[in-house]
Amino acid sequence: MSAVSDQLVTFAILAYLIAMISHAVEYALGNVRAVSAAPARELVGAGVGATGGPVDAPAAPVAAETRRSRSAQRARLAGRIAAWVTVLAAALHLGALVTRGIAAERMPWGNMYEFVLTVTWIGTAAWLAVLVKRPALRRLGLFLTLVMVLLLAFAELKLYVQVVPLMPALQSYWFIVHVSTIVFSSGIFLLGVVPAVAFLIRNGYEQGKRSFPYTLARRLPAAAGLERLTFALHAFAFPVFTFAVIAGAIWAEAAWGRAWGWDPKETWAFISWVVYAGYLHARATPSVKRNVATWIAVLGFLTMLMNLFGVNFFFTGLHSYAGVE
Repeated sequence: MSAVSDQLVTFAILAYLIAMISHAVEYALGNVRAVSAAPARELVGAGVGATGGPVDAPAAPVAAETRRSRSAQRARLAGRIAAWVTVLAAALHLGALVTRGIAAERMPWGNMYEFVLTVTWIGTAAWLAVLVKRPALRRLGLFLTLVMVLLLAFAELKLYVQVVPLMPALQSYWFIVHVSTIVFSSGIFLLGVVPAVAFLIRNGYEQGKRSFPYTLARRLPAAAGLERLTFALHAFAFPVFTFAVIAGAIWAEAAWGRAWGWDPKETWAFISWVVYAGYLHARATPSVKRNVATWIAVLGFLTMLMNLFGVNFFFTGLHSYAGVE
């Protein structure tokens, strides 16, 4: 089963890559809009040209409109293909997690490799749920699939470890309670940072900025919708993350005789909680601009990355369960 899981992860990465390419095609063609030829048609209908004489049908504007229409159709087709391939990638991804868990005879969250696999799957599943409800946001799929390809490739290349039994310190029912809520909230935060960054770029574009990376934003959804999605995702994930931190403290009390000891993992979890709480407070404060609040959300995700990768690589503590040499 372990070998099957490894193969499924490889196939999932390939599927995410194909979805990303399809989204890129949609993104490249999706800004083409048909140009109305109504004024020209009115002149043709009247039988007069700009000089007052009879004219034939204006072939150039009609041809240009036809080309734009065909490009728009291709963009929609590429977007649909991307969405369905993302569904396939998510199914392969889930299969990799299930087979990994069967091989380990436990939940597949025992090390950093498995944690990244689970968090990225949660992010994809949440994205597909958002896409069903708000298909107009489909172009964000380019950035979501890019993140998935990068994180999964990094996990395969740098974090991979063989299946091993769960270490004694983690053999507790609190393992499922604490880690499940951590991976779930982390997956939603992972998804939430995508519209957050997109909003910052799109908002700058709508304010007249035309330098890179703001030029990428002309094909993104409106800034207001991106900002609302960012808030909704973070408002949903934050209570779950809060519960996860509390559950971790209870588990620490049971396992180590103290609820909080400022272990590096605990410290950075607290920092992440404070930053995300600061984002929600800033978002609810009318005097704070939306882009300022969104930058706090991006900072929160950076602290999450530090907690996931930096703490495991650079610090030693009671939570050193990365499984990486």
